[in-house]
Amino acid sequence: MPEVSLQDWNAFLNQHPAAHLLQSAEWGELKSAFGWQAVRIVAGEIGAQMLFRQLPLGFKVAYLPRGPVAGRPAPDAGQQFWEEVEALCRAWKAVFLKVEPDAWEASDQGPVIRNPLLVESRYSIQPRRTVVVNLRDSEEDILGRMKQKCRYNIRLAAKRGVTVRPWDDLDGFHKMMLVTGERDIFGVHAAAYYRKAYDLFHTAGMAELLVAEYEGQPLAALMAFARGTRAWYLYGASTDAERNRMPAYLLQWEAMRWARLHGAEEYDLYGVPDADEATLEAQFESRRDGLWGVYRFKRGFGGELKRAVPALERVYNPLLYRLYLWRMAGREGG
Repeated sequence: MPEVSLQDWNAFLNQHPAAHLLQSAEWGELKSAFGWQAVRIVAGEIGAQMLFRQLPLGFKVAYLPRGPVAGRPAPDAGQQFWEEVEALCRAWKAVFLKVEPDAWEASDQGPVIRNPLLVESRYSIQPRRTVVVNLRDSEEDILGRMKQKCRYNIRLAAKRGVTVRPWDDLDGFHKMMLVTGERDIFGVHAAAYYRKAYDLFHTAGMAELLVAEYEGQPLAALMAFARGTRAWYLYGASTDAERNRMPAYLLQWEAMRWARLHGAEEYDLYGVPDADEATLEAQFESRRDGLWGVYRFKRGFGGELKRAVPALERVYNPLLYRLYLWRMAGREGG
């Protein structure tokens, strides 16, 4: 089994500066602290960080997020790699394997490494559709691509005394996340999760926690991540105070500036409703459910709407897999 150490995995990733954050060693260590176990394998020119989660009776779920990692191999170059993945999943008694490739629909970024045993999945773990802001140009050009109202709000926040700075108050951030989660109806991790993420990624120079304040009062905060040529906005929160000062707009802009300083060429706002652009534009002013409020905010930053290729699955235990589908259907209905 071509499993590699943490050090060797980092050496492999150093050859792939565009690899996704979820394939970073730090992400594997974060998930390993909260119920998963990370295993890294390299076969030839292809590698992956896989996550396994314990189920009853010794069974596990296997998950390969935003990978595997490779350059531009020939379409048939993955045979050895997938054989090793198959052996690993069987050795770990995986009920099924879910793979979410790091590739966009209608993209020329190179072939997805094919495996004929994988079939399209009904469910994704990561959001499929997102908005990605191009950071390659000057700040003036980036601002110029934004919606006029968004650009106005960024400048308004600065004029109204909002400032943004690095923050290390993880307890304060978690409290703000709880407020936001209750207001906007989404799940929030435990405080220990955000602290662990900050400790791992900030220490490695791959993350920053930023806070927007007015007269010393925290109004909004976010944790941004950067690796190689890419950056991501994963966690953000705001209070209900001083919202007329538009702190969240200036906060996002400063996060983009931070990402540019760390070499990022794009900034992934990470998650909007999974609908085509025409539907999003027609309904964002009237819809309030799910991620629609998020889209109203994120669309202003002038990014490109992108959609990931579908998640894929390989089933090893059909009976237990049907129980999983039944549980997921119940969640959808609820």
